[in-house]
Amino acid sequence: MAGNPTVFLLMVSGQIESAEFPEFDDIYCRYCWVYGQDWVITSGLEDGITQVTKKSHDDRKLFVWNFPLEVTFKSTNPHGWPQLVVSAYGQDAFGRDVVRGYSAVHIPITPGQHTRTLPMFVPESTSKLQKFVSWFLGRRPEYVDPKVVAQGEGREVTRVRSQGKVRVSFNVVTKDMKKLGYDTTPTDAAASTQPAVTGIVPGAS
Repeated sequence: MAGNPTVFLLMVSGQIESAEFPEFDDIYCRYCWVYGQDWVITSGLEDGITQVTKKSHDDRKLFVWNFPLEVTFKSTNPHGWPQLVVSAYGQDAFGRDVVRGYSAVHIPITPGQHTRTLPMFVPESTSKLQKFVSWFLGRRPEYVDPKVVAQGEGREVTRVRSQGKVRVSFNVVTKDMKKLGYDTTPTDAAASTQPAVTGIVPGAS
């Protein structure tokens, strides 16, 4: 007889579907996963990059990628529940890549299909001189490591500005979580968007 499981699995598929950046054109996204030290990716990619797409010509003015996401994690501890970090980039008037927005979202805890709209933001210069230098050099402020947006440390000292949004869909499957004492089942159908979860508090490592 097989012994009791010592790890649980979190299997995720989905898409970076689309975005809204009304002021820009020719946008692409980079993504990466941020997770706690007890988590390991057993299949799928740690990060990736979408194709460049143009804004649609209809009233919605959407950037559409439908870029696939697929990853499987294993863990012994729900602390550090994985987050998806999305960074959007475009080109300025001189053809240089500049950041158009950052955002992060936890993978939904409840199994099933989910859609999330990520509000994007960009760092702002903290002084008029820095703003002028950024404009003159054609380089706006950006993070050295985009993963910082999934972590709380140091974020409070960063000035940011909202800019655009990205739509992401998730299909979530878990295995052996209940056997390890973690119940992610909604208490009723109405709770599917705000599930009552026992023993899990998502958070970055």
